[in-house]
Amino acid sequence: MEKFFLFIDAADDAAMFPVSKLQSVTCAADGVVAIVFAPGSLGDGQAASKDEVRLAITADSEKAVMQAIARAANATGPQYSDGVIVVCDDVESKFLDSNILSCTITLDA
Repeated sequence: MEKFFLFIDAADDAAMFPVSKLQSVTCAADGVVAIVFAPGSLGDGQAASKDEVRLAITADSEKAVMQAIARAANATGPQYSDGVIVVCDDVESKFLDSNILSCTITLDA
């Protein structure tokens, strides 16, 4: 079964991406981790097609956040039985790691 990363940054603003489409996780700036999924919403064959989620994180915690994302992507167990990994849910204040503060979703970044 494929697993999916779930991001919710506001009521009626959410995205879910297959873990297999994860392209990169980088420290974009102090307090920001960028997660890129490709191809993005435009689909295969579109050179510029990528979707990006930026996580606002506690300063200097990028390593811990990146490790949490990697562990969740590779983990098995009952907490993932539905295939959904909640990385950031700003509405219900649920986060994969305690250093994640919020997220912003950009389709076809």
